[in-house]
Formats: sequence, structure tokens, C-alpha cells
Amino acid sequence: MKRGNKTGQMQISFGMIFSIILVIVFIAAGFYAIKKFLDLQSTIQVSQFLQDLQTDVDKAWKSPEISRNVKYVLPKKITEICFIDDEFENLQFTANSIVKGEMIEHLDIAKITEEEDPFCISNTDGKVQFTIVKDFGEVLVRITK
Repeated sequence: MKRGNKTGQMQISFGMIFSIILVIVFIAAGFYAIKKFLDLQSTIQVSQFLQDLQTDVDKAWKSPEISRNVKYVLPKKITEICFIDDEFENLQFTANSIVKGEMIEHLDIAKITEEEDPFCISNTDGKVQFTIVKDFGEVLVRITK
């Protein structure tokens, strides 16, 4: 009995190798897309926080007197928000030693940072909570813990 060509049993065709490479590329692209969507979600949460905070401060500024507890959702990577006495910005986000500054209108930064500059509020499990205060006769709004 004569045996034919003695090639290995584990021959993989070019089509199979190409298919495996495509699967790896698609999985990598999927992980990349998921990461980008999560980053986009964080950006949207920060933007929504800034918009909601400005809206709440504006409402308090227009009212004669208010003391309202507020709670906002922020990405967990932001460790704290800080109100600072600065000419160009009065709110900073701290996330892994990265600081991003913003300006919130109608805040009495001098009173907010009177005892503590910067006045920081920590982000606990993705939530930041504080009180928006405006007493009768005051022109600007304050933030308290």
C-alpha cells in the first residue's frame, strides 16, 4: 500500500487565516468604539452638570430668597469640583490631577471662598451635592456644603 503526499494534517487555508484576522480587527474596533462612547458619555455628563448648575444658579439669582439642596451626576473619574476666586473662571473639575476650568455667572465667589480657597466639594460615587443659597437683600448666589 502506497501512501500519497505526506503533508501535515493542520493545513489552514488562506481564507481561514484572513477570517481570523478580520475577527480580531472587528473585536479591536468594537472595544475602541465602546471606549469612545464611554468618553462621550463623560463629556455629556459634565456639560449637563454645567448647564443644570447655571440654570439653578440663575433661578436662585432671580428669586428674592432661597436655600435649596441640589444633587448632580458627574463621571466618577472627577474627584471633586472646586469654586475658586479667579477673574476668568470660578469652577474647576479635578480628575486624576487634570483640572478643567469653567465660569458660572451670578455666584458670589468672594463669600464662597472666604473661609476656604478653593472651596471644594467631593464627588462621591458619581454624585456631587451642595446647597444653593441666596438670602434676602443679597445680590449674588452662594454655594455651601
